[in-house]
Amino acid sequence: MQLFNMSIPALRFHKVVKRYRSAPVLQELELEVRAGEFFALTGVNGAGKTSLIKCLFDFIALDAGSIEIHGLQHRLPAARAPLAFLPERFMPPYYLSGQDFLDYMLKLDGVAPDPNAVAAQLAALEFDGAALGAPVRTLSKGMTQKLGLAACLLSRKNTLVLDEPMSGLDPKARALFKTELGRVRQREGTLFFSTHALADVEEICDRMAILHQGRLRFVGTPAECRTSYGAHNLEQAFINCIG
Repeated sequence: MQLFNMSIPALRFHKVVKRYRSAPVLQELELEVRAGEFFALTGVNGAGKTSLIKCLFDFIALDAGSIEIHGLQHRLPAARAPLAFLPERFMPPYYLSGQDFLDYMLKLDGVAPDPNAVAAQLAALEFDGAALGAPVRTLSKGMTQKLGLAACLLSRKNTLVLDEPMSGLDPKARALFKTELGRVRQREGTLFFSTHALADVEEICDRMAILHQGRLRFVGTPAECRTSYGAHNLEQAFINCIG
């Protein structure tokens, strides 16, 4: 895993503006994700969470502002090299088997094949190894999600960017994935993810942001969010914040 200056933000969004035609989606967004922290981006559907992640990876162009990844401009391929990404609607190429997909992703990430490491990672997420030979189009939503998460974890990337990573996972799979995130924390990796599951934010995140109508309404710890909005739980704090 590549080493970074921990005093430099892992991700920095500076006055980011994004519009679709004339409709503003992200408006003067200012946000820093510290190296080594677990940070959640929350918001209702259509708030702009996925658009922000697409901007980070330069899938869509900014209309104004800038983004830095470990101090480098986000449009540089070298800047995006430390990132592992799982999109919200994860659909691996339908013609590949699970094994083909993992082999391909590891090759792209420059990771030497290690069947033992792959088997251990899949076992940790309770992905049935026998299903690796099956076409990915035959896998259930939960199994497909596990495959994508395994690829991210096996990549050995410093920073994980995950869009709704626990979508489709049953309660046990969610618990197993959180255990794997504990290993990411132990090696001082960074996690930036979007989610609607505020209980997960409360459990695993150092800080969070609430994005609403293209603007950040809150940035801070889950405890600070509850206190700021006079709520006993994060769900009610969220409602108070956007309401």
